[in-house]
Amino acid sequence: MPFLSRRQNLSALAASLLLALAGPAQAQPDAYPSKPIRMVVGFPGGGITDVIARAVAMQMGRELGQAVVVDNKPGAGTTIAADAVAKSAPDGYTLLLTDVTTHAINASLYPKLPYDTVRSFTPVGMVASTPLMLVVNAKSPAKTVQELIAQQKSKPGNFGSSGNGTIIHLAGAMLNNAGGIEPVHVPYRGSAPATNALLAGEIDFFFSSLPPALAQVKAGTLRALAVTTPQRVASAAEVPTMVEAGVPRFELVLYNGIVGPAGLPAPVVRKLNDTLAKVLASPEIKATYLQLGAEVVTTGNAEQFNRIVQREMAHYAPLVKSTGAKVE
Repeated sequence: MPFLSRRQNLSALAASLLLALAGPAQAQPDAYPSKPIRMVVGFPGGGITDVIARAVAMQMGRELGQAVVVDNKPGAGTTIAADAVAKSAPDGYTLLLTDVTTHAINASLYPKLPYDTVRSFTPVGMVASTPLMLVVNAKSPAKTVQELIAQQKSKPGNFGSSGNGTIIHLAGAMLNNAGGIEPVHVPYRGSAPATNALLAGEIDFFFSSLPPALAQVKAGTLRALAVTTPQRVASAAEVPTMVEAGVPRFELVLYNGIVGPAGLPAPVVRKLNDTLAKVLASPEIKATYLQLGAEVVTTGNAEQFNRIVQREMAHYAPLVKSTGAKVE
């Protein structure tokens, strides 16, 4: 009997050890998150992507019970940030607030990326869509898009962007192509520095994200010529669309979404997606987006977001090719 009891005790101990080893792995999704989450952003502070990231991160932190910390890694057309996330552990503690630059344009713009735009990431969900606004210095003689085109034809100048390969760069290249003009591209490390350059007279025009442009337009230091969305923007209803301003088929919309590295566990993706749905329905986010001129864009699940990413890649590939935009 003592021998049998000892065997029974050993068996029970072994079973307990197996359960202990298996338990945390099975319980991990339920326990997630158990520490702060890092949300990487490929732009510096002050731009619309950064503002959206911080607003969403704050609300996600409240919903998840853990801080979501924004980590700005600007440069190289958002590829530095994207590469950092692609190479991180797939545990849900490193996420990327991506945009149309990272997950649509760069796939065609860069001949070689250090990651695969689709396979290196796990989509979580969409966050927002925002317009771009074509702006000039308030002292510029150009009061319309057509006058700007005529000015650049008679005396070519330069245009700014938030960095090589960004959607703002592509927008400028598209206008060059549509208007038959050849201003020099001057990249900056974000929309805020480009805005400052326009105010200082270093560049002639650029397609700004909406918040920094609107603030300066209302202050009377910049002049808005057009927005790139199919419809006018409520916060600047007097500003025509590019199509209304006489540039046919000129439509660009800046999308933002959240992705993680490849191999992110499905339960973690579901929890993040469910959390994101709650966040985007919150009054705080709606109020922030209204100030930014942004619109909430939600996806029912991560797979829908994945289909949107692949659709946008296919959409922007011919645009990149037609403009001849290249990373310098």
